[in-house]
Amino acid sequence: MTDEQADPLSRAREVVRRIDTQPRLLAAARRLRQRLPGDDKFGDPLSTAGLKAVQVVARGVSALQPDRDSLAQELGFAGLQLWQSLSEATGRGRGDDPLAVLFTDLVGFSSWALKAGDAAVVELLRQVGSAVESTIILHHGLIVKRLGDGLMATFLTAQEAVEAALDAQQALTQVEVDRYRPRMRAGVHWGRPRKLGGDYLGIDVNIAARVGEAAKPGEVLVSEIAASQLDPIALRTGRAKRLRAEGAPRELHVMPVSRA
Repeated sequence: MTDEQADPLSRAREVVRRIDTQPRLLAAARRLRQRLPGDDKFGDPLSTAGLKAVQVVARGVSALQPDRDSLAQELGFAGLQLWQSLSEATGRGRGDDPLAVLFTDLVGFSSWALKAGDAAVVELLRQVGSAVESTIILHHGLIVKRLGDGLMATFLTAQEAVEAALDAQQALTQVEVDRYRPRMRAGVHWGRPRKLGGDYLGIDVNIAARVGEAAKPGEVLVSEIAASQLDPIALRTGRAKRLRAEGAPRELHVMPVSRA
């Protein structure tokens, strides 16, 4: 390439770079994002974590100009923000609608695992995963993440969340590995968790986790607001008590639930 050919290309690249970093255009693009539906901060590591197409594409856009503000990047995120918002609006409880949040874990698992060895632990987790996750899917739940010997899931109703937890506990009665019969505890709370990327965050997620931790072996514990939505013909709730747990509101009450 001759110098005569290179100079016009260099000048063109410089013009594009100046436009791409023009403060007024960047400010206009950011104002546009604030007016569009969806998360106008979409593009940060929290919001793009996950395997959905919009999140994978967003990570690629994030890598375009990592060292400077970029108009092209902002406009790219604007389109992805709109895509994400539309997909959430047509999806199952992925916008700002209230959801039931379920947390589960196995009681005594860690102590048993230390003695059982890796092969037995892996086999148990496979059987537990098959039993628990199938009931969640059957009750139209969405598995948000797996947490070692437990998981977090969301449901459109508290009734479905509790039914799934009770069915999962029943399914686990058929599981035994190396003389260990897993006993699952579960907690359900109703609220408005904030969806970021492939995860849910916020106060209501923390409360649901605390409710789950307070449950006894083989118990499904629900917050008072979740209990108020349950069908009293199908499910029976026990006596309410105040949840004494760090990170939970002082006025929060919980109660066990079982089949009627």
